[in-house]
Amino acid sequence: MTRQAASSVRREGGTASVETIAAVPFLLLAALVAAQLVAAGYALWSAGVAVRAGARAQLVGGDGKRAARQALPALLRDGAKVADEDDAVSVRVDVPRLLPALPPLALEAETRLDGGGG
Repeated sequence: MTRQAASSVRREGGTASVETIAAVPFLLLAALVAAQLVAAGYALWSAGVAVRAGARAQLVGGDGKRAARQALPALLRDGAKVADEDDAVSVRVDVPRLLPALPPLALEAETRLDGGGG
């Protein structure tokens, strides 16, 4: 390989390194956004499962509020607000924040108990 060709290869390698370093913050931001979306989906799914558990317990004469709270994962259980009324069960959970600087977000799931066969 000639001296000029070797010099050209080294310059291109240096450019690739700078481009890679410049892209890393954007890749980290994309990963953080994706992880936060996963956390929100997990919270919503868990609230839905808890509401169904509470409704089942209430329909058979049990404590719907207690059943809904027990169906929540421990991570979401502490800050959850569970309401058990005669014809409805609702669960409100806080979405886990990956960065404390993010604004708080809460999700709510609710089900109404109808006597009709729908």
